[in-house]
Amino acid sequence: MQQPLPPQSENELLQRAWQLAGLTLGELAAEAGLQCPQNLRRDKGWVGQLLEWHLGAEAGSRPVPDFEQLGIELKTIPISHLGKPLETTFVCVAPLVGLQGITWQQCHLKHKLARVLWIPVEGEREIAISDRRVGSPLLWSPSAAEELALRRDWEELIDKIVLGDVENITARDGEVLQLRPKAANGKALTDAYGKEGQIIQTRPRGFYLKTQFTADILSRHFIH
Repeated sequence: MQQPLPPQSENELLQRAWQLAGLTLGELAAEAGLQCPQNLRRDKGWVGQLLEWHLGAEAGSRPVPDFEQLGIELKTIPISHLGKPLETTFVCVAPLVGLQGITWQQCHLKHKLARVLWIPVEGEREIAISDRRVGSPLLWSPSAAEELALRRDWEELIDKIVLGDVENITARDGEVLQLRPKAANGKALTDAYGKEGQIIQTRPRGFYLKTQFTADILSRHFIH
């Protein structure tokens, strides 16, 4: 089967997402002519790629929203049987140099989260990947309070990066956002600022949404 064409409107995208709700990953993989992996340790992005295929996402690995024409990012979120997120949500790679003059209004993170299609997927380990069901979709934009919380954390984390404190940032920093290493292995290194303003080598970092933040989004929109 050929990949569906990109959706032309938010409504069309949401309709497609509703058509996937209740189906298993095994059923969706068979339809797309794909093999279900035994586990997701080496195939972390597999669920997202499968749903992107079915929904007609056209971005691939380019640094633009998954549904470029609509300005919408797709985020799959593994949930427990109680509907709670099981892990943090990766948003984007964090810039560690060239930060002079960057503001919240221009930053990649703000643009990535401007409009998000959340799709919960069963994520309990005891459920075989092929048997995991897709949940009900949700189109979301941050409220004023959510954006303020994201902005505060982003500014605080960027300040620490600029001051050469990147090595001391832990997953506990930030109220809704965390910065942590993002690389397939510890050997991948990138430039960052050191304490004296010099360039040092460190592991690439990514911005992640904390589970409490995504749990609040889901619980406000879905009544369990």
